[in-house]
Amino acid sequence: MRLYSNENFPQRAVNELRSLGHDVLTSFDAGKANQRIPDDEVLKFATAESRCLLTLNRRDFIKLHRHGGISHCGIIVCTYDSQPERQARSIHDAIAKIGSIQGQLVRVNLPNAPI
Repeated sequence: MRLYSNENFPQRAVNELRSLGHDVLTSFDAGKANQRIPDDEVLKFATAESRCLLTLNRRDFIKLHRHGGISHCGIIVCTYDSQPERQARSIHDAIAKIGSIQGQLVRVNLPNAPI
């Protein structure tokens, strides 16, 4: 899957996702890191690049999905995981279970994590 990781997403998880066969573009790779780009613009960039957004910024992107009026290629919101490789495998498994992520919000949480 084509993914765009928000700048708060762990690089080790990105590397593991790549090893699992995903095409992951990071904010840093795209030249968009440390610029205080508004969340709606981050989502619009991911969509323009035909990529699903991957982020730890759950609250803001859930709001954008629900109320932002932005069509998108999918948003995967995750809780922080101290084991980035495990997090990447959880994301990979979640993606595998979904037919199409277009326009969907997918939550990948650790067990017992707040939603």
